[in-house]
Amino acid sequence: MIRFDRIVTVAAAIFMAVTAVAAPPIKSVKGEYTYYGDKSTSPAECKRLALEGARLDALSKEFGTIVTQDVMQADRIDSKGESNKFLSLSSTEVKGEWIADDGEPVYDISLDNEDNFVVRCVVKGKAREISNEATEFDARVLRNGTKPGNAATEFYDGDDLYLYFTAPVDGFVSVYLSLEDGNVYQMLPYLGDVKGEAKVKKGYDYVFFDPSKAEGSFGTPDQFRIATDGVIEFNKIYVVFSPSYFAKPVMRSQNGVEALPSVTESDFSKWLVKTRRNDPKLGVKQMNLKIYPK
Repeated sequence: MIRFDRIVTVAAAIFMAVTAVAAPPIKSVKGEYTYYGDKSTSPAECKRLALEGARLDALSKEFGTIVTQDVMQADRIDSKGESNKFLSLSSTEVKGEWIADDGEPVYDISLDNEDNFVVRCVVKGKAREISNEATEFDARVLRNGTKPGNAATEFYDGDDLYLYFTAPVDGFVSVYLSLEDGNVYQMLPYLGDVKGEAKVKKGYDYVFFDPSKAEGSFGTPDQFRIATDGVIEFNKIYVVFSPSYFAKPVMRSQNGVEALPSVTESDFSKWLVKTRRNDPKLGVKQMNLKIYPK
């Protein structure tokens, strides 16, 4: 997990209505795919490839979309025994994009005559045609340093985490952290940001979560350090940017003012779908982090 190391006072967020504009409709899609493994393919890898194929099937039937995939996988052993953990990030090119799963993927796992895994996956989800209006921006998670060259997706217990960000136009940015506990936490705007927004200028190189590079308009930076419970963990960071102001999801602190406000992953997904529907220029970058114990 990513540990929040500084206690600050929670400030009231200011919410503004998002003006609805024309955007491609969100569509319900369904796909299925059967993956035939071999002796060198783990069960988790078979499931991951079956899920990738099912999403591709759903998008290609609806939009004729090409899908690329960023996958992280680990075998881990804890008090509950050995298990496979995998995390995948789907992205699309040109014609469509996968917004969110609708429920859990359904797997049918069997063995062929040579005891190889055969995995059939059926997945339902929300997707939309890409309007080519989403604003491009650059965001990188940084490990133990504040230069773009410190960009990393693999961390170790005790590492410091920062975020590099730049955009070609003025706008607003927010950052969220998804943990394995099923909740999504707000990392930016900072807890001490009385405006409840992070307004950025075009062409400026920002480094968030670093006190030495603090921008007065954002409030006192919150700081983050990696922590694990002795096993490999997976976190996800979402960076959301738009030239227009967008209302943040309703979040609540669970343990008083020292805790980051959070929302369930399901409610966060619903907020993200709605926000992207209302703002075709809103862009989202999801980064998967793999965290190792020392």
